[in-house]
Order: sequence, then C-alpha cells, then structure tokens
Amino acid sequence: MISLTLASDKRLWSFRFYFGVALAVAVSVGAQSGALAQDDDGPFLPEVPFNYSDVELPEHYLVNGFGEGVRFQNAPIENDNSPSSNPTTDHGATLGRVLFYDTKLSANETTSCASCHRQANGFASPVTIGFAGESTRRHTMSLTNARFYQRGRYFWDERAETLEDQVTQPFFDPIELGLSPDELISVIKSQRYYGRLFSNAFGDPEPTVDRVGDSLAQFVRSIVSVDSRYDQGREEVTSPFSTFANFSGLENDGKSLFFTTGCSSCHVSEAFVGAAEGPTNNGLDSETADDLGAFETFAEPDFVGSFKVPSLKNVEVTDPYMHDGRFETLEEVVEHYSSGVNQEHPNLGTALVEPEGRRVANKFSSYQKDALVAFLKTLTDQEVLTSTKFSDPFDARNGGVQVAGQANAAEARDASDSTESGLSPGIYLGILAGLILVFGAVGAVTKESAE
Repeated sequence: MISLTLASDKRLWSFRFYFGVALAVAVSVGAQSGALAQDDDGPFLPEVPFNYSDVELPEHYLVNGFGEGVRFQNAPIENDNSPSSNPTTDHGATLGRVLFYDTKLSANETTSCASCHRQANGFASPVTIGFAGESTRRHTMSLTNARFYQRGRYFWDERAETLEDQVTQPFFDPIELGLSPDELISVIKSQRYYGRLFSNAFGDPEPTVDRVGDSLAQFVRSIVSVDSRYDQGREEVTSPFSTFANFSGLENDGKSLFFTTGCSSCHVSEAFVGAAEGPTNNGLDSETADDLGAFETFAEPDFVGSFKVPSLKNVEVTDPYMHDGRFETLEEVVEHYSSGVNQEHPNLGTALVEPEGRRVANKFSSYQKDALVAFLKTLTDQEVLTSTKFSDPFDARNGGVQVAGQANAAEARDASDSTESGLSPGIYLGILAGLILVFGAVGAVTKESAE
C-alpha cells in the first residue's frame, strides 16, 4: 500500500517547490490573459495628461497691439478657429498625439503624420514623401499656430473646410498613408492601447473617423507658439513697434522693416498667420501652369496661382519655402521679395501692388536683407520644437508609463462582464493551470514516497 508521508524534509521541500512553481505559473497565466494586457509597442504617456486645454496666452495674443486703424491687423485670439463642437481637452489631445505619431496607421506601417510634420522642423519637413517613398505634390506646410487662421481652411489650396477635415485626409491619400476609412478603423481596433485612450477622450472605446479627426485637430490646435524671443521681448513693451530690449540693433531694424514694407499685410497679427482674405499670389511666376492653387478648390479665376499663407512662427526651421519648396534658405526668400517680385501674373496679391497699380519694388539693401533674416529667426520657439507634450509618445526616452488598455468596445464589455461576475477569464485559466501543476506536484511527491 502506497501512503503519502510529508515527514521527511526532502519530501516537504519537494512539495513546496512544486507548489511554488504552480502558484507562479498560475499568477503569470492569469495576468497575461487578463482583460487589461500590456502592449509591448504601446505609447508612453504621463499618468496625469499634459495640459493642452488651458494654454496661457500672453496679452499680445489677446489684444490688438497695432491699434484699430492698422489695416489687416487684429489680435491672434480673434482668429481662433476652434469650433464649439470640438473644444480641446487634455485627454482628447493626448489621443490625438498618439494618432499623430503612430506609424501603424499607414499601409505598410512605416509612416505617420509626424513623418511629414516633424517637431524639430516646426511641424513641417524638409522632405515630403509618402509611405511607399513617392513624393507628395506640394511641400509640407507648418502646423504651428494652425489654431489662429481665421478662415479655418487648410492645405495650400484650402480644400479642407476645417482642421477636423484636414487631419484625416492624409490617411486616405494613396501617396501619403494609403488607407481606406474602414482600414483605418480596423487598424486602430487591433491596437489594444487605443481602447483606453478613446474612452478617456470620448467616454467609450469605440473609434470612428470623426473621433480620429476631432482628437487630431485638438492636438494640432494645441501647438501654439508663445515663447519665441519675439514673444519674450514683446511682453516687456506696450507695442510691437517699440524697441525690444532683448533684440540686437539688427533684429530691431528687421522688425521695423517687416511691419512697414508689406510683409505684415500677408502675415498678420502677432501670431504671424495668413490674413482673412485667404490665398494669395506672391509673384513667384509670371503665369500659372501645372499647379493652379486655390482655383482647384474654389473654381474662381481670381484664385488661379494663389496659395494659403502659412504662419511665420518657427520659419527658421521649416525650409524649404513656398508651396513647391523652391527656396532653400530665408536669404533666398528675402531676395525674392526684394528683387524677384517682377512677374506679370494677373492675380498678384494686393500687398505687392501699390495703389497706382505698380508692382511693389522694395529693393532692399544688403543690410536690410540681413536685418529681415535676423528678425525672422527671432520667431523661433524652442518650447514648441522640444516640448515633451508635442513629442513622439512611442519613444520611451520621452518618458511616461506604457499604456495598457482594451482593443475595442466588444472587448471592453467582455472585460466588464467578467469583472462583475467576480473573476476574469484569464484568472480562471491561471487557476486551472495552477491546479494541474499542484496535482502534478502531489503526484511527484507520492511517487517519491513510494520509492
């Protein structure tokens, strides 16, 4: 007759060993099979979201420092295109940040919004290519201060009526990211970390194209530049025309030229954004050939060869310049406005035409050109270019905790049902594995006793 005896230290040690292994496996299996599994490739985010919703704007963004009589000018806040239907929230912009940087949301999982809108380049890019390496039609426009474009339309030809519309179009472009709407949602659902992010932003984990657009638009609108050397100097004076103590003589002279020679007629307010008049022609060519610009959107002859005017914040790092990237440096840009606006295009912008109908000919001196370039570089905002809250959340070096979450609404409901019943399916599996190993341990000790 075989009997189980635990009197010997050796047999007791064997039982404890096998039981410990069984318990460890049970806990491991249960945890890994639970409803809230960790993703090895999920984003790293702070436990408390960054502040995107309550950005403090300086006074010169809230008050028109030029005075009411200065043509084209107003306070940046008057140009705010944030819709009441999509206010920026911390969780909404956090979701938008993840979507913005997620390369899985492209046809071959290599490209994201950030591939063409790079933080270090002021959310523009020196190279604009799609997921398969094919060049896009136009140079990437900077996203800095997109919130303050009064017309609220986007792309160089303004074909997107809202920012919410603009941010989803690249997903469905055959060159840029190459997905269909159904494919986009399917990919999002397959990533476990999105369930929690959508729940935080919208109250439930179900992704939709509209929600993708809303959250991305919130993130982009939060990219506001208020800490350049221009902003720092402006806070110490009462007018943009005043001498800035933190500027050199060259930079102050460049600022004066900018505000008095027509530059500020197209780049308006102290956010330096496009004017409410919309797309304009800046005399790059005598006639329009291949790229008709905003005419392609509005079908109005006055828009032939006209393009949206971008903000100049961070312009130092957004090269190359113009819609076709024809100018490599700021010096080339300034030279164009000094001597290059001599074309006969019928839609030449009003800021480049004098009241008598003559074309503006600034003919800047060498010193004036240097001064304008020096001033433009004071618009660089290192906070926007380096802040973690605008950085790639998939790079662990940017800090935060790796996100865990459910893949979609169905999985979230399953997890909720399991929790309400007391134990999740994963825990049941863990217990079952543990019991099997416990019985195995008992059998092994029994065999030792028999021997």
